[in-house]
Amino acid sequence: MFAPTLAPEARAAAELLVSLLPSTVPLTVAPLDPARGPGPEAAAVVSTFVGASSVELILVAETAVAESLAGAGGTPISLADALRPALEAAAVAFGPGVLDVAEIRPVGADLVGEGLTAFALLADGVPQAWFGVRNRTREATVPHQRDPRQRTDLRLLYDVEMTLTAEIGRTRLPVRQVLELIPGSVLELDRAAGSPADIMVNGRLIARGEVVVVDEDYGIRITEIISADQASA
Repeated sequence: MFAPTLAPEARAAAELLVSLLPSTVPLTVAPLDPARGPGPEAAAVVSTFVGASSVELILVAETAVAESLAGAGGTPISLADALRPALEAAAVAFGPGVLDVAEIRPVGADLVGEGLTAFALLADGVPQAWFGVRNRTREATVPHQRDPRQRTDLRLLYDVEMTLTAEIGRTRLPVRQVLELIPGSVLELDRAAGSPADIMVNGRLIARGEVVVVDEDYGIRITEIISADQASA
């Protein structure tokens, strides 16, 4: 029998997962539209988490990370190892516990059925990856714990390039005003002059800093590193 769906925890897990997914484009989390899911032969990386909750984490992201891994160079890395840091980040949403060694298999019907909460990971509204959390009853078997020495696998991703942007402020405008913009228009942002700029990696806030000039180019001097709790607040 399946346990009740843990929708809030599953959503939090998806947001944490996206923050460490080695995609070259920013991804956002949205509920899965079954009509826009992956094909049954798509490769899924699946791992079981056992703790206060027992859940199965299912991640289909081979296409989303293919460009990053192709440009990583160095030692070849398996899809399971490449996605392991993202799965470990997702598991934090379920509290203390142990994440089993991941396996790669065709996704088949893993992203449908009872006890599942599933999400699409979108870039410009188009699904690039998919993530599901399936609740399981507590099993007597102990998951295979990963050798602590294997945590250095994250180093294999060090050469993966991710999009970093600096944001000095935002504003909201109706479409009518956007269409009326012309050269010379001035937009008032939601931040006072001199306030620090937000530094985003793949759309995630990681730090704040002040704008500087470096050899006639703009730069950012880091003044504050943002914790995961602050970024989600």
